Amino acid sequence: MKEDREFQDAQCVLYAEDDGIARITLHRPHALNAIDNALLQRLGQLLDRAEASDAVSAVILTGAGQAFSAGADIKTLRAATPLQVRELARLAVQVTGRIEAFGKPVVAALNGVAFGGGLELAEACMIRVAAADARLGHPEVRIGAVAGFGGTTRLARLVGKGRAAEMLLRGRAIDAQEALRIGLVQGIAAPDRLMAETEAMVRDILAQSPVAVRLTWEALHRGLNMTLEESAQLGADYFGLVAASEDFRIGTTAFVEKAQPAWSGR
Repeated sequence: MKEDREFQDAQCVLYAEDDGIARITLHRPHALNAIDNALLQRLGQLLDRAEASDAVSAVILTGAGQAFSAGADIKTLRAATPLQVRELARLAVQVTGRIEAFGKPVVAALNGVAFGGGLELAEACMIRVAAADARLGHPEVRIGAVAGFGGTTRLARLVGKGRAAEMLLRGRAIDAQEALRIGLVQGIAAPDRLMAETEAMVRDILAQSPVAVRLTWEALHRGLNMTLEESAQLGADYFGLVAASEDFRIGTTAFVEKAQPAWSGR
């Protein structure tokens, strides 16, 4: 029985690499990819694998079956003690923080529903692309809970305090078109084109200088927690830092010569 459980835990998140992109798939389709401790632990392990792999330049995070993730596993929560619920939330905060500060682009491909903790995983990603029939929301208040995996922090930064408050306090779901309008997702694709269009977006990012992409994201991510003046200064500092890179020389030379740059990543 222990071996069966270990196998199930290992299969609750799947991993594949293809031409520079790692695809990490939440894989509990029988439970709409509901989040429990095993899923979060396995997701953390696979993020470590993707970051350590020199063959991986970006990650696409998606879900198996009809959902990205319906959120925290309610059956698990109902049977847990308050301390166990807090430990689950702390693990989730650790994993979402890992996604947000990842050293490579992480893009969420939202198939089906992305509710509660599932949406919080997506909110930690650099960019989100939704299937046209996707539904997104924070229904936590409807079961007497709080968005404790980072949603109360990140949603307001993505869509503004007022919209975040309305979503979190009413607990209603929104469709992909509304999510695009308010800036919660950055693209919509037909369900059968979701992965192809998400990958195309990722490859567009990967076509740019790896050094410039990394420093731009770091300046944006860090700058959100600074004053306006401090954030602007950080951007200026990173501009000076990137000017010392080989990619800066390659890019500026290619622009002057009207040629395509061949980035070195240094």
